[in-house]
Amino acid sequence: MSIQERRERERAERERLIITAARELAEAEGWEAVTIRRLAERVEYSQPVLYSHFKGKDAIMAAVAVEGFADLAAELRAARTAATDPRQALAVVSAAYTAFAERRSALYDAMFSHVVDLPFATPEAPPALHAAFGELSEAIRPQAGDDDLGLLTEVFWGGLHGLVTLMRGGRLPRADHDRRLALLISRFTRGSA
Repeated sequence: MSIQERRERERAERERLIITAARELAEAEGWEAVTIRRLAERVEYSQPVLYSHFKGKDAIMAAVAVEGFADLAAELRAARTAATDPRQALAVVSAAYTAFAERRSALYDAMFSHVVDLPFATPEAPPALHAAFGELSEAIRPQAGDDDLGLLTEVFWGGLHGLVTLMRGGRLPRADHDRRLALLISRFTRGSA
């Protein structure tokens, strides 16, 4: 291994360490607790070293969000491919999405609630964002008929995100979550097997 390759590997390992520390701190204490100073202490590097990897907290949050989309895509794919029919696929993907948002709330916030410098809904979006949206699209595809698959997926995603956000914010009671989710799914699966 050349010196250059070793340096690149070490740099990638430091980035991974910073992103992991940010995720852990955000999940434990919220994004307000994530500061460059605290991250530097956690990873045992100086603040200038962190700034050599990321421009600031927002850039770290964007990197965390990209990882979150990759994680979400994997969970949605696992749910979708385990389903036995299209209606079940939509139901289990929806359940996986909402469970992800509940279980990984700070990560979900980085992905969907905080302003991050990531291109969404464009060809320039990172592959992980396309992968997560693609898994939702594949679950919706059997329901699309003549509708534009991308737009229909956006509407379904908007419904899921809205339900999750309103429930997490205390605007909708948790007790009725499963009924709301079933109602959303039934509206998208009318006439399917």
